[in-house]
Amino acid sequence: MKSRPKAKTLPPGKGYIAAGFLEILATVRELKRLPITLRYLLAYLVYNDGIQTVIFAASAFLEQELFPGGNPIFLLKIFLMVQFVAVFGALIFERLAYLIKTKNAILVSLVIWSGIVVYAYAFLRTPTQAWIMAALIAIVLGGSQALSRSLFARMIPAGKEAAFFGLYEVSERGTSWMGPMLFSIVIARTGSYRQALLSLIVFFVVGLIGLWFTNTDRGIKEAGNAAA
Repeated sequence: MKSRPKAKTLPPGKGYIAAGFLEILATVRELKRLPITLRYLLAYLVYNDGIQTVIFAASAFLEQELFPGGNPIFLLKIFLMVQFVAVFGALIFERLAYLIKTKNAILVSLVIWSGIVVYAYAFLRTPTQAWIMAALIAIVLGGSQALSRSLFARMIPAGKEAAFFGLYEVSERGTSWMGPMLFSIVIARTGSYRQALLSLIVFFVVGLIGLWFTNTDRGIKEAGNAAA
């Protein structure tokens, strides 16, 4: 474990909440001086919203398409399997990132995410196919999220990890409504969970394009770190 500096003292006349918001504002101002890191964060927020919405919507989709009367035991088995396989997915993508660089490994994961929603829309008809889809989600889930955090950590100034990851989490929560809103609108307009799930591909495509045009190596150097 690295030795840590002493905790900061509160500014005079400020409480913890006020000091926390002041820290976020200071981090936002500093992020503006790191445009490539900001661009990466925006791309991440888009594709991560697609990931979170697929996870959120998966149980409703499977229930509506395969088990209209409900089958909680099957869904529980699916979700338990995802938790365990996601660990191996993270290890697989860690190795892939070593071979083709982290950014390219994330791009591969976004292509797979896009393929997952297309597969669910066009081909998923049986419980066996649901297991296949869940296994794919598990493999790519652990990898895409772990690598995204890893890459972001290299694109921020040393010693500012807590502040920047605080902003990372706040930003993620602030955009988490986009995917569920699109999913709900498509269901309301079409009555189809398949079309609603397919509509989420827009998040993966937009996020992929944003990440593709982000020079992450330059962003790492811009933050004062050496590119691995």
